[in-house]
Amino acid sequence: MKQFKTESKKLLDLMINSIYTNKEIFLRELISNASDAVDKLYFKSLTDTTIAVSKDDLSINVAFDKDARTITVSDTGIGMTREELETNLGTIAHSGSLEFKTENAEQQGEDVDIIGQFGVGFYSSFMVAKEVTVTSRAYGEPEAFTWKSDGIEGYTIEPATAEEAAALGADHGTSITLHLKDNADEEEYDVFLDQYELQALIKQYSNYVRYPIHMEMEERKPLPKPEDAGDDYTPEFETVREIKTINSMIPIWKRRKSEVTDEEYATFYKTDFHDFEDPARTVSVHAEGALTYDALLFIPKRPPYDFYNKDYEKGLALYSSNVLIMEKCGDLLPDYFSFVKGVVDSQDLSLNISRETLQQNSQLRAIASKLEKKIKSELEKFLKNDRDGYEKFFKGFGRNLEYGIYTSYGMKKDVLADLLLFYSAKQQKMVTLAEYVEAMPEDQKSIFFATGEAIDRLAKRPIVNTVLGKGFDVLLCPQDVDEFCFMSMNEYQEKPFKNVAGGDLGLETEDEKSAAEAITKENEGLFAEMQKALDGKVKRVAVSARLTDTPSCVTAEGPITLEMEKILAQGPDGEHVKSDRVLELNAEHPVFKAVQKAFEDGDTEKVHLYATVLYDQALITEGLPIDDPVEYTQAVYKFMA
Repeated sequence: MKQFKTESKKLLDLMINSIYTNKEIFLRELISNASDAVDKLYFKSLTDTTIAVSKDDLSINVAFDKDARTITVSDTGIGMTREELETNLGTIAHSGSLEFKTENAEQQGEDVDIIGQFGVGFYSSFMVAKEVTVTSRAYGEPEAFTWKSDGIEGYTIEPATAEEAAALGADHGTSITLHLKDNADEEEYDVFLDQYELQALIKQYSNYVRYPIHMEMEERKPLPKPEDAGDDYTPEFETVREIKTINSMIPIWKRRKSEVTDEEYATFYKTDFHDFEDPARTVSVHAEGALTYDALLFIPKRPPYDFYNKDYEKGLALYSSNVLIMEKCGDLLPDYFSFVKGVVDSQDLSLNISRETLQQNSQLRAIASKLEKKIKSELEKFLKNDRDGYEKFFKGFGRNLEYGIYTSYGMKKDVLADLLLFYSAKQQKMVTLAEYVEAMPEDQKSIFFATGEAIDRLAKRPIVNTVLGKGFDVLLCPQDVDEFCFMSMNEYQEKPFKNVAGGDLGLETEDEKSAAEAITKENEGLFAEMQKALDGKVKRVAVSARLTDTPSCVTAEGPITLEMEKILAQGPDGEHVKSDRVLELNAEHPVFKAVQKAFEDGDTEKVHLYATVLYDQALITEGLPIDDPVEYTQAVYKFMA
């Protein structure tokens, strides 16, 4: 037995036990190596006229034997001589594929799309095998050789027996047989001896390897019904074994867009990404240059059930040379575009030695940046060309776009702001911020919005109707993130955002302000008594210059609005977050006259009663909870008595 040339058992243990995280990855690695071997022969045939091979003769085969507990991966590729077996398998981390790629890069250019780079993929076999046998005959060579190892100390290389040579199935190629480990308490290897498990692994990782992957499949098929069979005939079945091609070979994302129908794209999307509906938009990207890649992206019509769940995992399927590297590569998508599904395939990625991760992220960042711009552009087209469809899309994913602005502290508003929609109280439809600004009167200086739980309730708020009465539009915002989004943006097209439930909206004339201040000063005693009755619930009581039909409203001064207070109260320590509330009274309303009279008559109890009722009614109107519904009800009863 020959010892492995590289260093020691310690390095081999590293290859087997540390580099790969999933045992099932062995099949991907062996198929990728087989594909490389076939590629080498095919590329050689393009320049060497003595090599007479047809692409139809090039294939990969996967077989298993439950009784012998073996899995075999074979190919009709270039094969290996005894010396190449020694070099490629006896030396850990020697990559014959990388060597071939380097030698032929100048001659074949970019056509040399060889998968292997590191020469360690083969050793993943020992994660599941207690012994590995490799029989290979190089193209044009008369003799086959067999390499055998238990993956512990070393290996043997001997001329192949007649039986081993015959098992190759061709006069060139390689056959790798894995003798599976025995099942243990925490490890079950028999799972890899199931035809459906192997089929699933091939489809998952190697579905788009460019050569056909064949496997004998056992199926039960119904026998023909006899002509003389009666009504009580029971169908009979026979077990049939057929060689089937498991993989698709040609990835849909590498086909020309003109050659793929919308139905084919939709079928691929629904099958691979588990949606029952066609995608809202399909985006095909082919990029060449410093970084070459293909991407096929899908924008869903509506979110999956778990989209807003904390456990939802974003990401695009990442392939390298048609081989799956990561099922969900989160680095390819920003969080605000996490709803996008699809695949990215690039042969230029600098892979980690295990091909499960990447050496560096600069390439990913470059691809991600380009995809971000492409997605934004596609959404803009969606908004422009299919308004109804976009509004349906935004209903499901708009919140995610707003979070993108909020969580970036407004840094992403240039990317996302023009994709947002809000309900216009004036136009009674969804509008973009650009459409809102375009419709603004010349004397309007701010973008007004109202936040709450439902559009219909927001539309009934007195302050909303006051702003509408001034000829200005109000955006009605029922999402909990709306106000935080506006706060993060601060302004749009140099128009500041203003919550109608906030402080000074700039709607009053100087005369109206002066009149309100005068009445407030005249009623200082009354307002002090009302504030006393409310026992710290409000910062102050004042005359409002904004109310027309209602007797009172509650507003907030400072950075924390009423809606913010309600939302933040749901979080940890939220009970300590309070807005500076102001009870505003309509001096022209008959109720105000009644409160004045009660104060002038010295009826302090009645003043307190008025203060409580007016405050609670204002809260109810704003959709905010009142402290004590029973106390409020009893106060109303006193007025009715």
